[in-house]
Amino acid sequence: MDFQKIWQKVKSALKTFWIWIKPYLIRFHHARKRIWKKYHVNKILLLLTLVVVLVTSIYLFYLAKSVNVETLQSSLKQSTEIYDQKNEQAGTLYGQKGTYAEGDQISPYIKDAVVSTEDRSFYEHHGFDIKGIARAAVGTLTRGRITGGGSTITQQLAKNAYLSLDQTLERKAKELFMAIEIEKKYSKDEILTMYLNNAYFGNGVWGVQDAARKYFGVDANQVTIGEAATIAGMLKGPSIYNPIDNLENATNRRNTVLNVMVDNGKLDAAQEQQEAQVDLGSLLNDTYTAGDAGYKYPFYFDAIIDEAVDRYGLNEKDLLNKGYKIYTALDQNYQQQMEAVYANNYNFPANAADGAMPQSASVALDPKTGGVEALVGRRGEHVFRGYNFATQMKRSPGSTMKPLSVYAPALEAGYKPDSILQDVPQEYYDAKNYSGTYQGEVPMYQAIAQSLNLPAVWTLHEIGLDKGYNKAKEFGIPLEKSDKYYGLALGGLENGTSPMQMAAAYGAFANQGRVYKPHLITKIIDSTGAVIEDNSDPKYEQVISKEVADSMTSMLLGTFSNGTAVQAAPAGYTMAGKTGTTETNFDATKVNDQWIIGYTPNIVISTWLGFEKTSETHYLSGTSGDEVGMVFKAEAESLLPYAKQSSFNVADAYATGGQVVPADEFGQSNEDKQWQEDLKNIGDKATEGLNGFGEKAKEGMQQFGEKAKEGFNQLKDKGIQWFQDQGN
Repeated sequence: MDFQKIWQKVKSALKTFWIWIKPYLIRFHHARKRIWKKYHVNKILLLLTLVVVLVTSIYLFYLAKSVNVETLQSSLKQSTEIYDQKNEQAGTLYGQKGTYAEGDQISPYIKDAVVSTEDRSFYEHHGFDIKGIARAAVGTLTRGRITGGGSTITQQLAKNAYLSLDQTLERKAKELFMAIEIEKKYSKDEILTMYLNNAYFGNGVWGVQDAARKYFGVDANQVTIGEAATIAGMLKGPSIYNPIDNLENATNRRNTVLNVMVDNGKLDAAQEQQEAQVDLGSLLNDTYTAGDAGYKYPFYFDAIIDEAVDRYGLNEKDLLNKGYKIYTALDQNYQQQMEAVYANNYNFPANAADGAMPQSASVALDPKTGGVEALVGRRGEHVFRGYNFATQMKRSPGSTMKPLSVYAPALEAGYKPDSILQDVPQEYYDAKNYSGTYQGEVPMYQAIAQSLNLPAVWTLHEIGLDKGYNKAKEFGIPLEKSDKYYGLALGGLENGTSPMQMAAAYGAFANQGRVYKPHLITKIIDSTGAVIEDNSDPKYEQVISKEVADSMTSMLLGTFSNGTAVQAAPAGYTMAGKTGTTETNFDATKVNDQWIIGYTPNIVISTWLGFEKTSETHYLSGTSGDEVGMVFKAEAESLLPYAKQSSFNVADAYATGGQVVPADEFGQSNEDKQWQEDLKNIGDKATEGLNGFGEKAKEGMQQFGEKAKEGFNQLKDKGIQWFQDQGN
């Protein structure tokens, strides 16, 4: 193939095309110029450009003003602290923050080295450097992207404290306006001190104090000139210029900083030469201790962060670094005991053949406030803000739904604990009892305690799907439209629920029918002492009456006394509650989830057990009382000694034959009641007799007084008469 001939033909064709199109292009150009001139397009474009610049400037000015720079210093100094329900400190959240060093605790060598390398005109400008911005702009134009540079120390402080690290024009503009606001509020020394405390120095270390400890084993005010130059040099690239990971790079960078300090008049040549000859490796001495010991209750603290972010809209970075005080419903005794139960593998079923661990989660909640007092999110090693089964899980709750979706609305509809329910298969929904048998008829209190499925489905049919569905939603259970079917009676939900949501729902039975939105946080205070969120007086929803709550509690007491949770009953304590089990989708004899929710008048404990991913090799066996029951029993026996002790106000329906009887009246025989009645009658008669005797005595005293007065008057008259006779 002759490429030369082909190229000649292509050139000839292009030339012909150009000759043809050129006149049209010339006419188009002249027409465009006339229109452009006629409608003043240049002026319009200039005006639009100026408007865009003005609007953008107003937006950035507003943004800078909206940032509360007055809290910057206090937030950098303080760590975010967690307080329990007694307002006692329970721990600390550590984020991108180290040990704060005041200005006089930082070596002048460090300050000189940082100013020399990062911002030579730091003490002259007002937050931004025109020359630096120009250099950055030229770099942007020549490279076609934001390349960094041009930022003053004040701008870097604004970026680290408030903004992302993205290299965008918008971020750079925000950085500039915020730097101006910071300069208005703080002195140069305060700004430099905050910057040095908020900078990252590699190996998980923030701030110059911890950097000095990490790399040289001394405080920030004790470093040598060479050590200060090394610390300052790390600011350009902490991962590649720290002397632990990259000694050669760190040495070269130190020498560069020393040279720059000479150029900036902060060091003479002799000092530079002397420090540059020191073997940097011989100075390394790590005495730094990580400050994460304050993250004392990791699963509970994770849930605090999640709630602050999801419910109150706080930023995680701010939460960890801005020195908040977060007050919570935490009971440290409960939390410690619950964590001890979860640390003991003997409380749980054995791992699967491949080593997979059965997972579990628990919540302890105060039914009178909805406050979560203890929480464990999973078994095994903790991962910061990892998946939390206690709060984030969505699993079918099994039969623990029956009191919420069936029996509570049934009681509202006029049913009683001793009402007779049908325990037979129904045509409208295919279900069976766990035992595979049925009794024909059964009273409600026995159907609940024994967790019978057929009576629950029949009752839901009788009261209507709408009532059951709506009542479950009122209890705070998240339902889908597809959940409005008879499987709702058995807890067959499309998405499911969490231990925390179930604990809050059962709190209604323990607290006169009131449901509180479950929460960990009661108050958040910022570093200046301002209250930014206050949930110390939470609101509740009255979802059922006190009478219905009492009737339900009377029946749920039977779960632990005569029902499916007998083996899980804590020794020495009386609890009410419910068990729940769900089947796997591949074998009805194998178990996916197990639940137990138990409560006293002062605490609700909700516990779930199951594999993270159920499969033919990862499943549970047996009943809730056998497996999750052991976890629950250990928890209840550990937590209840620390709980406020008060008795239920109703007796166990199993003992009363389904009658709702006040607890203080139950247990007396007819003879005892008759004896008490007779004693009361005797007392009434005695009181009546005493009252009669008192009236008689009072009447006698009045008569005696009148006789005495009459006798005295007679004696008086006789005395007067005697004196008169003597005078005569």
